[in-house]
Amino acid sequence: MSHHGNSVGPAERKLPGVEAAIYELRTLRDCLRYACSRFHADKIVFGQGTDNAWDEATWLALWALHLPPNELEPYLDAHLTEIERRTLLHLIDRRCRERVPAAYLTGEAWLRGQRFRADPRAIIPRSLIVEALQVSLDDWLTDEAPRRVLDLCTGGASIAISAALRYETAQVDAIDLSSDALELAGLNIADYLLADRIQLLQGDLFNPVSDRQYDLILCNPPYVNANSMAALPPEFLFEPNAALAGGVDGMDLVRRILLDASAHLTAQGLLLLEIGHEAAHFETAFPQLEFAYLPVSAAEDQLVLLTREQLSNLKTADPEESAFSHR
Repeated sequence: MSHHGNSVGPAERKLPGVEAAIYELRTLRDCLRYACSRFHADKIVFGQGTDNAWDEATWLALWALHLPPNELEPYLDAHLTEIERRTLLHLIDRRCRERVPAAYLTGEAWLRGQRFRADPRAIIPRSLIVEALQVSLDDWLTDEAPRRVLDLCTGGASIAISAALRYETAQVDAIDLSSDALELAGLNIADYLLADRIQLLQGDLFNPVSDRQYDLILCNPPYVNANSMAALPPEFLFEPNAALAGGVDGMDLVRRILLDASAHLTAQGLLLLEIGHEAAHFETAFPQLEFAYLPVSAAEDQLVLLTREQLSNLKTADPEESAFSHR
């Protein structure tokens, strides 16, 4: 029997709409499976707190159901009431239809066990610097813990707060150009009762601290290159553009930071700088610079560690070879 006359195409895959799902699904496990199916079908993008559909669905579900953020297993096969299913599945639907990041839907982000308020006044907390503070940076520090710390481009202050929690006697300055971001930072600092140890300052990079020096400068600056900015998924367009865009090669602010940082470091001071996926652009921009990458679990080459001496050498390099000669 010949099938040549028949048109053969891929089968159609259908998912129920929200109302049908509300009445047909029963358990938390059911709802999480449905969420993952919706996320994959609608091709939503992760990377703002989670990196996969299951974790994203779990985050939204535990928040919607008022459950602890790290206790999924005991509740997986619990039946949900109609109101609970309705709340959760409409949240999943918004995540898919509007492409709003989960952290902005819930108003909070979790970063290595710490909760921070999150809204579009600042980028969603996800810096690798926080892991470095908790795990690997101590190997590079002198025996004495930092007494003065600067968080440059602080946003919602997740890095400043993490530094204050890690170094319990340190005074932390946190700078941002955005007054909106600093309002959010103030709320986060108040949540952790750290207003006496973290000072918020508004201004352009180092301008607000004149000649102040620090044992440790932490910075997660705008570093996304222009081509990547032009191709950003919808989720990332909800975040402040100025907190992401780093110019043609992503290094516009990084150049300024590296030029001025040595003047604000103590003799043994360190600068820990996040450059994300821009390692190639960083190395091209600073061919004469000696530095170390500080590996973290997610990446080998996204955090740059610099001493005062290395920064001073960059500043006094031959202008013909300098990364700043084109400016």
